[in-house]
Amino acid sequence: MRRRPALAAAHYAALVVMALVCVAPIVVMFATSLKLQTQIFNTAIEIFFTPTLENYREVLGEGSFARYLSNSLVVGIVSTAITLVLGTMSAYGLVRFRFRGRTAVAYTTLLLRTVPLAVLAVPVFMLWSRAGLVNSLTGLVLLYVAVNLPFTIWLLYGFILQVPIELEEAAAIDGCGPLRVFLRVVLPLIRPGLAAAAIFTFRIAWNEFILALVLTDRATRTLPVAASLYITDIGVDWGKIMALGSLIAIPPLVFTFVAARQIITGLTAGAVKG
Repeated sequence: MRRRPALAAAHYAALVVMALVCVAPIVVMFATSLKLQTQIFNTAIEIFFTPTLENYREVLGEGSFARYLSNSLVVGIVSTAITLVLGTMSAYGLVRFRFRGRTAVAYTTLLLRTVPLAVLAVPVFMLWSRAGLVNSLTGLVLLYVAVNLPFTIWLLYGFILQVPIELEEAAAIDGCGPLRVFLRVVLPLIRPGLAAAAIFTFRIAWNEFILALVLTDRATRTLPVAASLYITDIGVDWGKIMALGSLIAIPPLVFTFVAARQIITGLTAGAVKG
């Protein structure tokens, strides 16, 4: 049955309102980054103002920005790659191999993800200090892998569970070994799950602040930690913080849009053509 015009209009109006609520903080952040400090602290609401790129010039002109960007890219990309590899193999093992406690292990992985990251700051710092991993990108990568792995396993567990076992059996009959079955049959069918897991893992590793603040120093800081440097004893430089925040938001947005294409392709592609 067709929806009534009034109901359809209300539905789309609600979607527009929700979209505006989600986009508003990003718009405010970007608009604030184009203002001088005097304009930011102006109590009058200015919808139209003369934009300036001074904040971006100062942020990008600092010699440490390139190092912080490199640190964030290394941590985000490497931790995402390792998490996807380990998470995919672990989820496949939980689905295809029968052993006692298999379901309990699968549910426990999701329970571990409910632990707040702030709670881990002190114990992780003590453990990483004894292991010599503090103030190193390796320690940060390993930590983000450990943090994101439970959710990745749980997410991919559901996708692999929906892959018909008959497809793997048919590939095995055709002469494919276990590894080729996994790479040629299973992975292409769970592309939506891989894309979603990659988005989630990369955004956590890219945007996380508390653990990165505790475990890094001047040479290994990531961009979110670098943004806190503009909070000093004499005040908060909101213009530079918003400019750096706008730059930080670009890679996750681009990654999300690129991965979204993969999600749509994976959802619309079938295992059998006919």
